[in-house]
Amino acid sequence: MLTVGIALIALAAVAAVFLLRKGPRAAIVGGVTGLALPAFYLAYLNRRGPGSVCHATAGGSTCTDEYAPVPFLVVGALLFVAGFLIFLMLERRPRGNG
Repeated sequence: MLTVGIALIALAAVAAVFLLRKGPRAAIVGGVTGLALPAFYLAYLNRRGPGSVCHATAGGSTCTDEYAPVPFLVVGALLFVAGFLIFLMLERRPRGNG
C-alpha cells in the first residue's frame, strides 16, 4: 500500500503543477475530480469481492480477502460528479473585468 501511495502522491504533484498554471479555480475542480481516480482503482482491485477470492497458480492456489467494490465505486462517482458540477457552476458565474 505504501508504494501505491507514493506513486499517487507523485502523480498528484505533477497534476497540481499543471492545474495551478490554469488558475486556482481549475486546480480545485481538478483536485476534487482527480480524487475519484484512487476510489475507482480500489473498486477495480476489489471487483471480485466481497469475501475470500482464490486464484489458481502454478504451485496451487492463492486466496485473498477483498472488500465490496460498490462503496469505492459510489465514492468515486460522487467525487467525479461533484467536481464536474463545481466546474459547471464556476463557468456559469459571470467574471468581472476588474
